[in-house]
Amino acid sequence: MNPLEHLQNAKRIVIKVGTSTLTHSTGKLNLNRMEQFVRQLVDLQNKGREVVLVTSGAVGIGLGRLGFAERPTSIVERQAVAAVGQGLLMQVYEKLFSEYGQIVAQILLTRNDISDRKRYLNARNTILTLLKYQVTPIINENDTVATEELKIGENDTLSALVAGLIEADLLILLSDINGLYTADPKKEPDATLIPIVNEIDAKILKMAGGAGSEFGTGGMLTKLEAAKMATAAGTTMILMNGQNPANIQNIFQGNPVGTVFLSTQPLVNSRKRWIAYGPLVSGDFVIDKGAEQALLKQGTSLLPSGIIDLRGQFEEGDLIRILSVNQIELGRGLTNYGRDHLLKIKGKKSAEIEAILGYKAADEVIHRDNLVITASLGGEFNGNSKIC
Repeated sequence: MNPLEHLQNAKRIVIKVGTSTLTHSTGKLNLNRMEQFVRQLVDLQNKGREVVLVTSGAVGIGLGRLGFAERPTSIVERQAVAAVGQGLLMQVYEKLFSEYGQIVAQILLTRNDISDRKRYLNARNTILTLLKYQVTPIINENDTVATEELKIGENDTLSALVAGLIEADLLILLSDINGLYTADPKKEPDATLIPIVNEIDAKILKMAGGAGSEFGTGGMLTKLEAAKMATAAGTTMILMNGQNPANIQNIFQGNPVGTVFLSTQPLVNSRKRWIAYGPLVSGDFVIDKGAEQALLKQGTSLLPSGIIDLRGQFEEGDLIRILSVNQIELGRGLTNYGRDHLLKIKGKKSAEIEAILGYKAADEVIHRDNLVITASLGGEFNGNSKIC
């Protein structure tokens, strides 16, 4: 069976377009390419597919309009530039989409919209309702208000989070690179394009290069992190060059241009995706070999008896990263006990909890329903955290 055959049936698609695809080297908009790009997206929708656009470019366009030669260093200046650029960007999208009779809607997200469960669900419901009414959601991070410590980061990461938010079948990253190479093609002329990646392991991660273009920020590493997030949750991701938007159609003919990161996982439900990538990590639990085997092989909950060490300041309900004795990430979950109480019951049997604490919230420290195994990520994805 052709491993790419399922791409032809992808129904719900998230497409991320980078600054380098939208702009010239001057930082000004590449209107010809944007028009071609929008035409491709509308054509996908005309065929009955649902399309969500995650767009970069606000800061880059703001820089061009204000005549800046490079990105400002202060947060308030970057926020001001983003405020100028975001309005210009949406104005152009509105004009281009409307020429083909397509309605668009702007959605600006912050880290808190992803971390907070209620706001996460509100964002999800809004996007799905827009798709129901055949409106194209155009999503960007709200750079005008997001502070450094609460930023989602690169729009590569944002697009993977959005794909998880709406349980997308396919994530497409359009960039100024052709895909993943065996080495940096700018430095190694013998580097070759890798058409299909089945697993993102340490060898693949070593192929990542440095930062992105002058007006953008994303490099290959952020794209690999996005691929790990997407594929672990059941979404296939494609990284391709955005200079020729017509190549998007090749994907749905089973002949994609670029690198395909295949997912072998079934689609994970929205709640599990939120647990895995939504909240900020508040702490780490290090577990013993027996507990590791029980989680990975038997699908059990995490009991206090299997916990040998813990780190961070956390309360009941906070997100915890579960680590092996070798410090490899195995999973993430919501704890039933805060740090102070867990210090007293770690390593103990569930039957002893009430006698030690005077109460028992649950037999499990992390119930299976509130736990997501991420070991398929190779244990190398760190995500955002607030561990101290």
